[in-house]
Amino acid sequence: MPKVLSNKSNLQVLYEDNHIIVVNKRAGDIVQGDKTGDTPLSDIVKAHLKEKYNKPGNVFIGTVHRLDRPTTGLVIFAKTSKVLPRLNKLFLSKDIKKTYWAVVKQPPPKLKDTLIHWLKKNPKNNKSYSHKKEVKESKKAILHYRTIKTLDNYTLLEVNLETGRHHQIRTQLSYIGSPIKGDLKYGFGRSNKNASIHLHARHIEFIHPVKKEKLSITAPLPNDSVWDACRF
Repeated sequence: MPKVLSNKSNLQVLYEDNHIIVVNKRAGDIVQGDKTGDTPLSDIVKAHLKEKYNKPGNVFIGTVHRLDRPTTGLVIFAKTSKVLPRLNKLFLSKDIKKTYWAVVKQPPPKLKDTLIHWLKKNPKNNKSYSHKKEVKESKKAILHYRTIKTLDNYTLLEVNLETGRHHQIRTQLSYIGSPIKGDLKYGFGRSNKNASIHLHARHIEFIHPVKKEKLSITAPLPNDSVWDACRF
């Protein structure tokens, strides 16, 4: 696992070179600016790099992908305008393997399965709805899950995505009766105290777009009693 670097802003950097930087997002952070006006993670990373390298001018940071605000885990940023389109291409061509961990109250009907739904987003309430058959303006969503640990009151699932749809893991798991802990929007009974949900972008693997070396990065779990019980 890459060495974790530390800095004054509590930003947890999992990997950095001249081209990319990978950080472990905390619950509540937004990856890119939105209507809330809250400081996005992209700006926090910029400030970190500006301070670390004592840069007098502007710092470039390119956002490659996003994580939902209540979700934690790996986020990749491009450090140069040259590498940004290359990273974007990796995501579009599905040449980046992303693994998530999700804690659910009700175990799924099967220990492992492939879920295929058609997702339709409602922008008014920022929510996606799963359908078994294609409906107007829906997009096909595919994920694979397996049970990796049974806890006293919950079940830990490992999820791999084939597609990257809006709130995909949240809505698909909810559809089969296994909403994620804390995810009030998708059917869990109550929210977590810190407004997080127990969905964590745990691991990522891809071929570095410049160095052509395989990168394999794992994000440490957040510190709370439920995630603590998930550790092996």
